[in-house]
Amino acid sequence: MIIDLPNTKTVQIVKRLRALREERGEVATGRVLTFIVVVNDSDNLDRVIASTHEASREHPARVVVMVSHRDAEETRLDAEIRIAGDAGASEIIVMHLFGTLSSHRASVVTPLLLPDTPVVVWWPSDAPRNPSTDPLGALATRRITDSFHDPDNDALYRRRMTYTPGDSDLTWSRITLWRGLLASTLDQPPHEPIRAAEVYGPADDASLDIAAGWLADRLDVPVTRHATDSDRIPLDDEGYATFPIERAVLRRDIGDVEVSVVNSSTVNVRIDSHSQSMNSNVTLTRRAVGDCLAEELRHLDPDHAFGHALRGLVRVNRPDRRGRFHRSLRVNNDYFDGLDKQDYSQQVQVSRR
Repeated sequence: MIIDLPNTKTVQIVKRLRALREERGEVATGRVLTFIVVVNDSDNLDRVIASTHEASREHPARVVVMVSHRDAEETRLDAEIRIAGDAGASEIIVMHLFGTLSSHRASVVTPLLLPDTPVVVWWPSDAPRNPSTDPLGALATRRITDSFHDPDNDALYRRRMTYTPGDSDLTWSRITLWRGLLASTLDQPPHEPIRAAEVYGPADDASLDIAAGWLADRLDVPVTRHATDSDRIPLDDEGYATFPIERAVLRRDIGDVEVSVVNSSTVNVRIDSHSQSMNSNVTLTRRAVGDCLAEELRHLDPDHAFGHALRGLVRVNRPDRRGRFHRSLRVNNDYFDGLDKQDYSQQVQVSRR
């Protein structure tokens, strides 16, 4: 059911929600959080709503989708309320903010926040440089960005400079299963130390960067991130999208550990040991946005592993962009805020290369 409320006010939306609950015999206490989605009029609204709909099957929430129309001359608020089959296990409120109203989103959404429940904000594409200081981000327990769809190609590196506990990025949850698979290979004998690591994939996919940062932080070894000639979303021979990390190699003295993409649903795991080699195929697909959102909403406490992976970004060697990134280290004084002395010295050494 979709109810249109053209040229309305927030108080009228609240009254209509209350009336709908009384008519349907529902209670707001069935919602476990308030999920705010911030989009622009150029974003694919249907796709964004479909992803929140999918995530709500696991996390019933009040979803407030705020669409900004900054170029509009008239200042007004149009809204629609989606319930039942059009909202999954949640209630979805789509708010179109026209004109100057789009600059006051936090004030507009505040009356719609559920009391005594966490608030999560998701920017599907264009996110603020520092989500925690954004007026909407300041309301939230968790702040979710997506560097893959951000117009700024360096968005993930900028997240490192402004990281605050509670921040997360869908590039991190996209590689959760891959991280588990790679970690499980080290449980297989022989248990020899890793000397270096390499990851290969599209040049503009931030999932490769965060994967390399995670390896640098966890393994404390040299990590190189290689850009391939693949499209931004690599395809297999049949034209289906494959996992973004096309190949990962952990170097050991006695033989390497390698995880490489076979096709859209399969990766090959090879573990070398002296003169022997163990090969196996494992199912691994590219995750949908709805699955990534559902994972992010399962835990609303700070994701310290993500913060550590961001910290490891500065230790990753990227031959394809060495000059550009090293220059940015020299001109951004805020880059070193909050780092311990050892981490600071490592960054100075990198910036002087």
